[in-house]
Amino acid sequence: MKKTISSRDDIEVLVRNFYKKLLPNPVVGHYFTQVVTLDLEAHFPKLIDFWESVLFGQSAYRGNPMIVHFALHEKSPFEKKHFDEWLKLWKESLDEQFEGEAAEVAWTRAESIAGLMKYKMGIS
Repeated sequence: MKKTISSRDDIEVLVRNFYKKLLPNPVVGHYFTQVVTLDLEAHFPKLIDFWESVLFGQSAYRGNPMIVHFALHEKSPFEKKHFDEWLKLWKESLDEQFEGEAAEVAWTRAESIAGLMKYKMGIS
């Protein structure tokens, strides 16, 4: 049975499941394994803070994801297929374990974030 996203622990489950799909993925995985050397255990709290702020209005997140992704784009340019794959994996991760309003918000916000990034990067 699926559950609702109602806590930081739920977000951690979601984010960790997502990255299990992301890292070995042939379309986007190289951003996390070759373009940058990512210490995931150190990075997870920041990712969880971000999604906790998005879903629950918490203010623990400090940073600007646009700046980080623009730096990645400079090293290895993003294309539409990268955003499409990221969204597909995020949706799969959500749908496997979660349902309800917060899951819907997590999906629509991910779509909005991807759309804004593509727009600002000039990707159609």
